[in-house]
Amino acid sequence: MRDRVSSGCLFARTRACVAITLDPMPLALVTGAARADSIAAGIVPRLRSDGWDVVTSDLVDGDYPCDLASTSGPTRLVERVSSDRGPIKALVLSHAHDIESGILDTTAESFDRHTAVNARASLLMIAAFARQVDATGGAIVAFTSNHTTGNLPYGASKGALDRIVISAARELGPRRISANVVNPGPIDTGWMDDTTRDQLPAHHPLGRLGTPRDIAGITAFLLSDEGRWISGQLLHADGGFSARY
Repeated sequence: MRDRVSSGCLFARTRACVAITLDPMPLALVTGAARADSIAAGIVPRLRSDGWDVVTSDLVDGDYPCDLASTSGPTRLVERVSSDRGPIKALVLSHAHDIESGILDTTAESFDRHTAVNARASLLMIAAFARQVDATGGAIVAFTSNHTTGNLPYGASKGALDRIVISAARELGPRRISANVVNPGPIDTGWMDDTTRDQLPAHHPLGRLGTPRDIAGITAFLLSDEGRWISGQLLHADGGFSARY
């Protein structure tokens, strides 16, 4: 947690000035922010503009690199950030492992890694976050997907994430922690080919693709004091894409 510092003058005649420490900036930890076009990369500047002190983590990049597939890494990550910077007020889980495969070609190793990164790591980070949060509480936002056919291990692990986050809202509510999972729908973060990018807007109610900036706003609101009453929800922040059926 970092203090905001302002310069102020004590005496008008002498113009003697001192640094005045204002309220500390709340600390947010955002995972999955390595790629410049990722959802997390869109969230980080929005939170900073809202007055958050933001630290990031990814596999080999960010302020605190971490292998979330390991059993000890997720817990150590939260503990290190909290020890170095003070209590974490917001946890944004935007990391993901995503290798496309279906029923017949998903290997045990691939399924286990998807589960380890997308579900188990999130569980361990949420638990560590809850243990270090102060009396004012905190907020958790995670990102999910409704992918199934052709992307089975990713979709299954995201389904597990949904249950973890919604359970956290109930179990951690007495600690004044809110927890929500957001389904952003198809966001153009660099994974789309030209055909998908050209054709998908026609199937979208708003006639365009979603962007990381679209998701940054809802995330900032859920982490804010005004948004904390929303908890235990799976929110479709997809511009109406899920309402097409």
